Amino acid sequence: MNEKPEKDRFDTWQYPEIKEGKPTKYHWIVQHVRNFRLGYKTDIGAYTYINARHGVTIEDFVQIGSHCSIYSVSTIDNKKGPVLLKKNCRIGAHSVVMPGVTVGANAVVGAMSFVNRDIPDNAVAYGVPAKIIREGQGY
Repeated sequence: MNEKPEKDRFDTWQYPEIKEGKPTKYHWIVQHVRNFRLGYKTDIGAYTYINARHGVTIEDFVQIGSHCSIYSVSTIDNKKGPVLLKKNCRIGAHSVVMPGVTVGANAVVGAMSFVNRDIPDNAVAYGVPAKIIREGQGY
């Protein structure tokens, strides 16, 4: 077979230009950009919305599926607090992460989950609300 080996999808990764309330070239949006920190070689899916009013930090090698919402403030119940997505965690498509939540290193959050509590390092969680299904093993 003459198949070429698959190129690492991060070989040519560069930090995207992030402007207040404007879609990046990958079609995700951040509000309150001054309070947003983006790690190295991250992958954020199209149509994801990030409200960083009270701080959102996404560490290195994090993957976020498309159509996710990450909130550091909730206007419904007035909750607020920084969101931290630690190194190498994964957030499934169509998930919502609420204010004050930390998703641990190497943790996996299943698609369509509502994350309103911290998820520890190396855990697998999913559901509405997200529940920890397995701890200590990651993906």
